[in-house]
Parts: sequence; C-alpha cells; structure tokens
Amino acid sequence: MADQIRSFDQLSAAGVAAPVEVAPAPAPREPVRDALGRAYATGKRKNAIARVWIKPGTGKVVVNGKEMAVYFARPVLQMILRQPFSVAGVTDQFDVMATVTGGGLSGQAGAVKHGVSKALQLYDPALRPSLKAAGFLTRDARVVERKKYGKAKARRSFQFSKR
Repeated sequence: MADQIRSFDQLSAAGVAAPVEVAPAPAPREPVRDALGRAYATGKRKNAIARVWIKPGTGKVVVNGKEMAVYFARPVLQMILRQPFSVAGVTDQFDVMATVTGGGLSGQAGAVKHGVSKALQLYDPALRPSLKAAGFLTRDARVVERKKYGKAKARRSFQFSKR
C-alpha cells in the first residue's frame, strides 16, 4: 500500500495522465403527446390560468368555446396569441383549444400564450430553442402587489395634514 501513487502531483511526476470523468450527454427530448396526438400544457400570467391543447391543423384557435377573434376582440391580444407560432415558424399549422380562468383579458391572453409555447415545445422539441430565446417558456412572475395596512393602496400613503 505504501508504494502506491496517491495524489495528482505524484501521478503527474510519474508521467501518468490523470483520469478524466466525462459527464454523460443529456438525452434528446422526446415529444409528449396524448392518445389523440395532442400536446397539453398549462400557462399562467398574473391571476389567469390557461389549459391548452394543440394538435396539427389549420390554425384555428378556440378559447373557452369561442373563436379567438370573438373572445379576444382587441387586435393586440390576438397578436399576443399568434407570437409563439410566428417565432417558431409554424403559423397556421396547429389548432389550439384553450380553457382559461381568472384575471382579466390581458392576463388571460398572456396565459394562453405561455401555454401554447409550452405545448409547442412538448409537441416538437426542435422548436424549444427559438421559443426559449424569445422568452416565451418563462412564466412572467409579476403580479399585483398586495395592499398594506396603514396605506391607501399598496404603497400610497394617506394625505398628510400638518394642521
């Protein structure tokens, strides 16, 4: 035992290469689809939660049983929903069925966008880099600050009166 080489310094002095540990390469991501060929994901934004299913189709988007143009009447909200498809380069290739609850229309549009992005990368893992680079897979954690006692709102104080 005493004549064995123990430390790295002794190994290098003896002219022996140090053993190198190689980390295994991460396994490639597999598509996640249900029996009907759909990908499911949950998207969140502010207080809104969206359950989103996507499947190959013609680009039809249904939110809470209504067409996207009816449910999200403002063009800005419709644009928000189309962003993941344009960034991934799959415009009008998937049908979307979403149910969304809570929050207002802006938060709901953001929740559906987050859910669509997550579902797209589950359906086709090759789309993940472009969606991640655009920041669509990250949940936007900004929410309304709570009201504190002794304050009129979250931070606003009551009007000060010197006399």
